[in-house]
Formats: sequence, C-alpha cells, structure tokens
Amino acid sequence: MKLIQTITAAVLAACTATAGFAADYALRFQSSDPSGNPNFELKQAWAENVAAMTNGRVTVEMLPVGSIVQHTETQDAVAAGIIDGHITDTSYFSGKDAAFSLIANPVGAYGSPSEMLNFIEYGGGKQLMNELLNPYGLQFIGATTPGLEAFISKVPLNGVDDLKGLKMRAPEGLVQNVFLAAGAAPVNLPGSEVFTSLDKGVIDAADYTVFSTNHQQGMHDVAGHPVYPGFHSMPLVEVSINKGTWDSMPADLQAILEMSVRDFARNMTSQLAMRDAVAVAAANTNPDITVHNWSAAERAKFRAIAKSQWVAIAEKSDNAQRVYDVLTAYLSEQGLLAE
Repeated sequence: MKLIQTITAAVLAACTATAGFAADYALRFQSSDPSGNPNFELKQAWAENVAAMTNGRVTVEMLPVGSIVQHTETQDAVAAGIIDGHITDTSYFSGKDAAFSLIANPVGAYGSPSEMLNFIEYGGGKQLMNELLNPYGLQFIGATTPGLEAFISKVPLNGVDDLKGLKMRAPEGLVQNVFLAAGAAPVNLPGSEVFTSLDKGVIDAADYTVFSTNHQQGMHDVAGHPVYPGFHSMPLVEVSINKGTWDSMPADLQAILEMSVRDFARNMTSQLAMRDAVAVAAANTNPDITVHNWSAAERAKFRAIAKSQWVAIAEKSDNAQRVYDVLTAYLSEQGLLAE
C-alpha cells in the first residue's frame, strides 16, 4: 500500500510539473489570413498538431489577421511580447529592410514550392532569415508557402507583351516593381478589395493567391482569363516566435517545433495543390473561363525582367545584397538560374 501511495504521489507530482510547464508555453500566434480562409484553417491545424506533438507542453492559439494588431505590425508586436509569434508573409516588413522583400518573394525565381523550401532548409535561407530577424527580437522557426500563385485577369494574357498597360493589383515592393518593369500599371489594393475592384473595372487583373482560393472566392466569375500555373509570385510565409521565448525553451521543444513547421509546409503545399487541380478541372468545364498556360519562352522573358529587379533590390542594403548572393548561388548550383 505504501508503495502504491509513493507511486501515486510521484505521478501526481509529474502531472503538476507538466501542467505548470505547459502554462509557460501557452502561446498566441497571429496569422496574416482571415478566419475561414483555407490558409488560416491549415494554420489552425498546425497549432493543434503542435499541442499533440509536444504532449500539451506547448499550446498555440491561432488568431486571424487584425485580431491584436494590423498585419504590418506583427513583427513589432512579437518582439514586444504583445503576441508570441506570427505566421505571415515576410514581405510585409520590407519597409524595415529591403532584404525582407527579396527573401520573401524573389519574383520569378521558383517553379515549385519544393525549390523554395529546399532553399530555406538546405540552401542557407534559414540562416539568412535568423540573421535578419534576430536583431528585431524574433526567431525564425521555419517557412511554408501556399505555392506558386495563379494570376487573375479579365483579359487574355498569353505572355509578357500582354502585360503592357495592364491595370492590375500588386503589393508594394518587389512584386510591384517587377510588374512595372514589365510595362504593367500596378496599384496597391488590400486583398479585401480585389473582387469588387475587378467587378467594377477599377482593375483588369490581380496578383492575389492560389487558383483554388481564387475560384472558391468567385474571382473567375468576374475575371475569366486566369493564368495557371502561375508565372510570378510564390510568397515565403514565415513562422516566427519571440526570441526570448524561443531561447527559454529546452532543446527538445525547439526541435519539435521545427519539425512541426516542416510538416506544416508539406501539409499546406500538398493540400492546396490538390485543391488547385480540382478547381482547374472545374474551371475548364466552364465555357466562360479560359485558363492560360504560359510557354517556357514567355516565362523565361518574365524571369529576365524579374532578375533585373533582384539586382536593384540588392543595392538597397547590405542585408539585401547578402540575400541576393546566397539566393543566386543556390539557384545557380541547382540549375535554376537559366540565363
């Protein structure tokens, strides 16, 4: 009986310690996506997976965009401990350093999610991200991406020449610079205004997100000439945490979190690619929608324009130049930097 009491006391003590430990890592992360968006749902699934993988030692409350601060303010909020982490497009912080713009979305660089994720994990990208983020008080855990974005258009687009004079939505920074260099007329609009702007003729095209999400949101009902697969944008979506919190974690939890993000990236890219295939098949049965697939030659022309803008961004800061050097070395070594 005494032995049983001793064992029971030990188990209770262990449970109490575990409960206290879990409370130390009850984290709040803010997303750059709204609630109900497919990307946000996948982020919620990642949060649930973290709790399962750590046996409850780390829990993550996933908050939609704008819950605590604006999407452009999450980096400062994480550093200040207002939120514990974020899952967001790194390009939102390009105003702090041009390097964030280049590493976040080197337009035209990648042909598939694996090319970007390999750069992050094995080509020096992870080290670069922490060199950029650590001085701001953040630790980069890992990256995901929704994949190579499709392009929405109300008019037929079969190549670079068709971009000339095109009224389109594109985010500020490198993406907008590349389209300007290609002859388009980009404007900066929030994602919430893309549908109505297309519908009312304010713009004729938009850099927005992946094909399946565009289709689900009815974009192709007002813009029936999508380009797929995309030829331009594939954003780096960073998963980062307050550096002080990260440094306080034991090594096993750090390793589990890194593993969870690698799994999250596979989950997001695979699921969205599968949804894209279904959505493209549905679009192809609709006589009011024509899916355009650019030739290799036209994609190469666009990449040549994009590369000129990589160089321009690299000249804006020492960090941007370092990103340029490491990125182009990786692309060259992998045979992805065709001239």
